[in-house]
Amino acid sequence: MTVTLAGEDRAAHLVHILQEKGALHSSEWARAVAEVPRHVFVPRFYEQVCGSWRLVDSANPTQRDRWLDAVYSDTGLTIALDPESRDQISSSSQPALMVRMLEALDLQDGQRVLEIGTGTGYNAGLLCHRLGDERVYSVDVEPDLVQAARDRLALLGYHPTLAACDGAGGLPEYAPYDRIIATCSVPGVPWAWARQLVDGGLLLADVKVGPYAGNLVLLRRRGDELTGHFLPKWAGFMGIRRPGPPPPRGQADTPVACIRHTTLPALPWENLPAWFLAQLAIRTPVSFGYVLNPNTGQPSHARYTTADGSWCDVALDGGEEGRVVREGGPRPLWALVEAGFLRWREAGKPGWERFGMTATEHRQWVWLDDPEQVVAVL
Repeated sequence: MTVTLAGEDRAAHLVHILQEKGALHSSEWARAVAEVPRHVFVPRFYEQVCGSWRLVDSANPTQRDRWLDAVYSDTGLTIALDPESRDQISSSSQPALMVRMLEALDLQDGQRVLEIGTGTGYNAGLLCHRLGDERVYSVDVEPDLVQAARDRLALLGYHPTLAACDGAGGLPEYAPYDRIIATCSVPGVPWAWARQLVDGGLLLADVKVGPYAGNLVLLRRRGDELTGHFLPKWAGFMGIRRPGPPPPRGQADTPVACIRHTTLPALPWENLPAWFLAQLAIRTPVSFGYVLNPNTGQPSHARYTTADGSWCDVALDGGEEGRVVREGGPRPLWALVEAGFLRWREAGKPGWERFGMTATEHRQWVWLDDPEQVVAVL
């Protein structure tokens, strides 16, 4: 299906950008990006300016060029905010990440795919272009987002099966699927997805056991087991949204129990594989944030907390002895982080391609190099 659109030159330029970055290789996905207009799916987005959100709307003539430039750049865009907390609740992912995931799925003609996380509907549009809309299924927890995506897809002549439901349950009434792709992060693979996947089928999900702690993993079903490797390049998605209240976050409200120094990075993304091992050692999800300097208003410390009240503040700058660490609560949280980093060094400083994951109905575990070399049970 060829789509004539006002931004088709921009879409062709986006294809060129993705190819230059090495994210886009196949001619099928190049045609999809060129012919499925992203601007139809992102009529407006939010950008952060000085710590607050500002709307950029295609309906505003003074913003139209900036809107189109952003939509056809290799940029993730925030499309929905929680009305109370103003946290991001939905986005249009970075196109390079989207096509990298779609190519990793190794889709073949005639296959059926389930997407967890409809969002804007753009990814579903790319899938419809590649497979035909009768083979594309997509779910999201937010009914308004699903309806908006359905309307936008229909404008382009696409009518995939969309549903507003808890994504962790998949869409069993249309199963089985040859491929399942999740554009949200999960702490472990919901086994409902495995049940809805054909034997030999592929499942691509972002498994995060805590903020920044995990990556995309490509799993193949073999009988009653899913197993596979994490992808070499790190990526991150917002966590899967479930019905009901969000899980509690830890608070740093206990007195300082220890002050010491560290030579480790203060921020998780400075060494993501090591942080993954550290989070696996901690066993409970760690919340991450910043402590601001009261005089400058700029971040001075990285703050880590867990739901049991354990916490640590790690200075972003350090002297000759390293960064100052303050911690309190029932567990020495930074000591557990250091244990994870030590394990990473002892394992030969592995990159993501050496990590793998195996899941069965009652057990899931992370391994290094071989499924028998268990790193941690999730």
